[in-house]
Formats: sequence, C-alpha cells, structure tokens
Amino acid sequence: MSRPSHPTHQTILAVRGLRKSFGARAVHRGIHFDLHAGELLGLFGGSGSGKSVILRSIIGLEKPDEGAILFEGLDLVRLSERRLAPIRKRIAYVFQNGALFDSMTVEENLAYPLKAHTRFSPERIREEVDRTLENLDLKGTNHLLPAELSGGMQKRVGLARATMLDPDIILFDEPTAGLDPAGTRRLLALILRLKARGITGIFVTHDIPSALAISDRIAILHEGCIIAIDTVENIRHSENPLVRIFLEGSDQVPHPRRNP
Repeated sequence: MSRPSHPTHQTILAVRGLRKSFGARAVHRGIHFDLHAGELLGLFGGSGSGKSVILRSIIGLEKPDEGAILFEGLDLVRLSERRLAPIRKRIAYVFQNGALFDSMTVEENLAYPLKAHTRFSPERIREEVDRTLENLDLKGTNHLLPAELSGGMQKRVGLARATMLDPDIILFDEPTAGLDPAGTRRLLALILRLKARGITGIFVTHDIPSALAISDRIAILHEGCIIAIDTVENIRHSENPLVRIFLEGSDQVPHPRRNP
C-alpha cells in the first residue's frame, strides 16, 4: 500500500460521539475527532481522563456505550470479534510496558505475528525480523529474553513487534513513560523514522514536550470531551485557559528534530 510521506487531510479514522461510563463515572461524554492519513496526533489529558480508553476502544478492547469509530466505511464499535480480527492486523497497539512474551526471545516475539497471520517461510520470517531489528537500532538482540533488556529496549522491541505486519495505524499508549531523557529521545527518533515512512498514529501521553516535538496536531481531552484540537503551533499559542494549563512547563527537554 502506498502511504503519504507527509500528513494529508484525508481522514483514515473518524471518532464520532463516543460515550463511555464505568459505573457511575462518565469517562467520555461525546468524543469527536478525525485522524488524517500520514499524521501523528498527540492526545493529552489528565490522569484518569480516558486517553487510553479511546485507544482500547479503537482496537476493540473496550466497547463504548454510544458512538461510532469509522475505519474504511466500517463502524468498528459494531463489529463482531471475528470481523475485528483482520482490522487488528492493520491497527497496531504499542502498550506502555512493551507487553512482550516473557518466555520468548526478541526474535520469537517479533516472529509471532508473522507466524500467526502470514504464510511466510521460516527464512522470510527471519529476514523480516532481522530487517526490523536493524531499522530500529536493535541489531544483535535476537536471542535475548525480555528480562535481559533495559526498560527502553523493551519498549523499542514492543514498537518493533507492532510494525511487523506493516499496519496502517499505530496506537502509542504512553510510550515514553518511565524512560530517562536519553531513552525518550531515542524512542522518539525511532517513531519519527516510522512516521517518515508514512505511518499514521495516535500518541497518548503525559509527556507534553515529547508530543509537541513529534506530533502534527494535538488534541486535549478534559472532562470527557475534546476541548481543543489543532496544529502544534496553534496549540502552543492558544489563549484558551485550559490549554494553557496543559502546556505549563512543557518546554523543558530538547527532543529530536522533526525531520531526522
């Protein structure tokens, strides 16, 4: 599939009127936004605001009470588990902790989605794994177990595994959480490298400097609604008092250039 090397105005995913409650607590009160092909959308919000629930709803791990999530004309909210299965090959999820299989080596973790969803030969799978590891600065880690990796390397292996099926969209759930500044910069540089290849993504984070450094647009979630969604430049200069609160103290750590 040919992908745009820069963001476009083509909507690849549309979230419409999402509502979700857990018991008496309303988390989403009508979430609306579009994700454009080739863009990285940063999603801010306070703790417990439901940022990750949005990602989990997109991938079908949560069911909204109301609303629609549209992908290529399909409402993902209403799809059965069987019909969601092929969609999950095209929308990858990068979990905060990497979510690697502890008993599998790095190579086995990356090979798993290829063995499960393709008919590649063992030789082709090894080639794909080696190529991905080299592209994400993980060459030589093939036979290491997750417990033998640093936290930063575990996150990078999780990112590598998410790319194995060449997804159209990657959902990043707090990918920089727990990393020191050097590890953060390295992970962001890898995400930018993927973005230069045309990957579209949603970047959920508390790490505002990171999101400002690599996102094309920013969406801010507050009290169950998206209160602002705009380009990074416009968000930086917004006079909305709630936006200013989110941005306070955000320009502290230098990050990789947007075009590494």
